[in-house]
Amino acid sequence: MKKLFATVILIFSIIDMKAQSLEKMIWFNEPEHWEIKNNSLVMHVTPKSDLWRISHYGFTVDDAPFLYGSYGGEFEAKVKLSGDYKTRFDQTGLMIRIDHKNYIKTGVEFVDGKFNVSTVVTHTKSDWSVLTLDKAPPFIWIKAVRRLDAIEIFYSLDDKTYIMTRNAPLADNTPVMVGLTAASPDGDGFKATFEHFSVKHLPDQRRLEWLKNHQ
Repeated sequence: MKKLFATVILIFSIIDMKAQSLEKMIWFNEPEHWEIKNNSLVMHVTPKSDLWRISHYGFTVDDAPFLYGSYGGEFEAKVKLSGDYKTRFDQTGLMIRIDHKNYIKTGVEFVDGKFNVSTVVTHTKSDWSVLTLDKAPPFIWIKAVRRLDAIEIFYSLDDKTYIMTRNAPLADNTPVMVGLTAASPDGDGFKATFEHFSVKHLPDQRRLEWLKNHQ
């Protein structure tokens, strides 16, 4: 049973690795200028674009660019982010999305001259949490781990030591769109770079528990 289960997990991992090729991913709100080279995405972020629903500001927008693939089950998504951030709220990041009313976006956001690890969790209405960094790093790694009915958010400055910043709910047993997003709500856009994007399948915790109890 253990060998069979390990083989199934390996097959799923290989499928995931093939599916996340940037060239095969799909655009939602495709920006005017973008390029994929050496499996990295560089885009000029669409001016005056954002993803937000209702709360605090009283408006809903859903027009920021998002390059995604579709995934089910539990997984770990990771990406290296950098950008020529200029204007308040310029941002790059990962997004895990069910639909326009249910999504989590997390990454770097430039606010009032400071760099923040920023997460927006939207379930009908959006909320926003930030962790201000002491200095502006040349890049930052963001990792999102889906476990059952939650997403765990982490950041790293070296892809070795990861610090958790958020644990937020997202519907269990539901296919999601996973990918790269950026926005420039107040600005005229900026150059955003996404490198080393990966999605790694994780074995289902409920299945592991079942196997543990039925050996």
